[in-house]
Amino acid sequence: MVTFGIKNLDIWFGAAQALKQVNISIESNEILSIIGPSNSGKTTFLRMLNRLNDLSSNCKMAGEVRFGQEDLIKIDVELLRKRVGMVFALPLPLPLSIFDNVAFGVRMHGERDRKILENRVEEALKQSYLWEEVKDRLDVSAFKLSGGQQQRLCIARTLAVEPEVILFDEPCSGLDPISTAKVEEAMLKLKKKYTIVLVTNNVKQAARVGDRTAFFLSGELIELDKTDKIFTAPQDKRTDDYITGAFG
Repeated sequence: MVTFGIKNLDIWFGAAQALKQVNISIESNEILSIIGPSNSGKTTFLRMLNRLNDLSSNCKMAGEVRFGQEDLIKIDVELLRKRVGMVFALPLPLPLSIFDNVAFGVRMHGERDRKILENRVEEALKQSYLWEEVKDRLDVSAFKLSGGQQQRLCIARTLAVEPEVILFDEPCSGLDPISTAKVEEAMLKLKKKYTIVLVTNNVKQAARVGDRTAFFLSGELIELDKTDKIFTAPQDKRTDDYITGAFG
């Protein structure tokens, strides 16, 4: 099944064109890794998938983007962001307890039943591989957690509202190798239930977790293929040059 179908996508911020004629389908229950140098359009593409670019008043978009059978632009934006969650590069825990951080979005959507909240929090923390580390201190401030734990807490907060898609924007950029490995392990398990789109500057990470990999350059989708093929036999020399470190 196709989760997102994107045809002839153009995005501008004022006079600057950030994406140019992008055509791509994102399959259900896959991890799509997106790689490319800075200013290649990776994050603009990712933010388009839950309309965060709408927050920029000078953003214009042309082309067709379908989320399942629906026109992305016609979906209520708050509902869309519940269905398409996002985890950012820097973990941003709220000044609340671990429990209240994870439960925050669920409460925002109207849930007040304590038992349901407890079940959602526990399940989300288990899915993000954090439960065993925090289950005995859920009332402790989230700021007491390490950076890697805070990132997994933010993943749990996203999962608790039961999205269909998880967008990751450089989720391991500030993490040590051990924390990075735990986040990647969580991603590989999560794809059984969710569609995942990962923007990363770490090509090795893209190779480790991606089912398919897309290479963006100067706002264009240069190449998209199965990850093992992208990393062993890319069709475009620019892809090969980026992967091998010739530029970027």
